[in-house]
Amino acid sequence: MSEVIIRDETEYHARTSEQMERHLSLPPWSLRQKMALTCRILAAEGHESALAGQITARGDRPGTYWMLSFGLGFDEARASNIVLVDDDLNLIEGDGMVNPSNRFHLWIYRHRPDVTAIVHTHPPYCSALSVTGQPLVAAHMDTAMFYDDCAYLAEWPGPPIGDEEGRIIHDALGDKRAILLAHHGQLVATSTIEEAAVLAVFIERAARMQVLAQSIGKVKPIDPAMAREAHDYRLKPRAIAATFHYFARRALKLEHDVLN
Repeated sequence: MSEVIIRDETEYHARTSEQMERHLSLPPWSLRQKMALTCRILAAEGHESALAGQITARGDRPGTYWMLSFGLGFDEARASNIVLVDDDLNLIEGDGMVNPSNRFHLWIYRHRPDVTAIVHTHPPYCSALSVTGQPLVAAHMDTAMFYDDCAYLAEWPGPPIGDEEGRIIHDALGDKRAILLAHHGQLVATSTIEEAAVLAVFIERAARMQVLAQSIGKVKPIDPAMAREAHDYRLKPRAIAATFHYFARRALKLEHDVLN
């Protein structure tokens, strides 16, 4: 019987990362295609709230941003109806109306150069948790990506169509990737559209888990050191991209016109 090899855990992390880079290939989708796919993914995940919620991403030119044309639901998104706007929400490219509620996104982009994509939605469990006065609690491996990485805005500043709401939400978000907005919903601000899509899916699952757990008992916190390790592990860029690809494949089974 061979002797069991015991290695330091950092070696396994390095091996996993290297194997992900070699084996998890990704399609050459454009940014607009990935934004449309993000819309469809979130529609399938129950994030639809009529016309509420927005998905945006930085354009190639400084001070420009891509977003879904206003008046369309997430389930109607296609690459062709993603429009480009400037830093004052004036239409630059594409046909359609600019979403006036996207103004508060601009505040985050202006102050967070690391952020290239934002997803804001009003999904059921995040919305339910947001009216209880409780922040999100990351206490499970599947939700560890939010451990010490999800802010909480305790007071609702009103509909986010002005600059004051943008300042308040930006200040509350700070340098974190996610935020639970009281009496409102959730927002994630990340370095890639793939990461924004995946975190938006999982923050709703985290909220659902918290609501369900609290119905049977008190949420037990997890060890901080293990939580931080799980946070970094779940956020490996190639793993995030592969997870996005999986969700996208599911969306494409239902609709093939998304990439149009």
